[in-house]
Amino acid sequence: MKCTIIGLGEAGGIYAASLLGAGHEVSGFDPMVTTAPTGVNLAGSAAEAATGADLVLVLTGAGAARPVARECLPVMAPGSCYADLTSSSPGTMEELGRDAGEVRFADIAILGPVITQGVKTPLMASGPGAELFAGVLRGAGAPVEVVAGPPGAAMAHKLLRSVFMKGIASVVVEAVEAGRAAGMEDWIRAQIAGQLAGDGQAVIDRFLTGTRKHAMRRSGEMISTSGYLAELGVPSEMTDASAAAMGRMAAASKIETVAS
Repeated sequence: MKCTIIGLGEAGGIYAASLLGAGHEVSGFDPMVTTAPTGVNLAGSAAEAATGADLVLVLTGAGAARPVARECLPVMAPGSCYADLTSSSPGTMEELGRDAGEVRFADIAILGPVITQGVKTPLMASGPGAELFAGVLRGAGAPVEVVAGPPGAAMAHKLLRSVFMKGIASVVVEAVEAGRAAGMEDWIRAQIAGQLAGDGQAVIDRFLTGTRKHAMRRSGEMISTSGYLAELGVPSEMTDASAAAMGRMAAASKIETVAS
């Protein structure tokens, strides 16, 4: 099968090598790359690279999703697959899917860091081209989950996951930096590890119930925490956001109580 990679950065290079290893012909284009990875046919434009391709993988930044699609889709044959692996919004994925015509569009969510996990990074696919994409990439060693729904469904899953994954990562960074500044890094690390271990569903239920129930008191506690982090010289964006969120929950709860 003829495959094309648009965006030959680290992630693009990883998938190009995997597809080559699985026996596919691979072409690529990246305006910042003048020397192609070994075995990849370097094209002079995205349209040139996509012409005649059975499968196109777009691994650019989200800002390039629309212009790359406008350049590639018109030169692709009906029934071929155009897979967008950018972190574009679900709405953008829906829009590009509508514009794909007879090309089978696939919305692909990357659910982990490709740089560290390589081709084994979990992927999620939706849209008319999802099954074709999954078949090819699974053959190249990538785990791909196909979810029901139109283009945008896979990205919706990813962005919901990002609320937690990116949020908790930022909270952990802030907490450990504060612990280090206070001379208690080992202790705060142990506290975080203890909370992340065990029955995850029980922890979720506890957070959902306890946070709303005690929102007013906890908002005040987080305001005090923000003041302490300021004394330590540690940024407190996540702490401030928590205080604001709990304040909002407390206000909403008060309104609900009055209304009832």
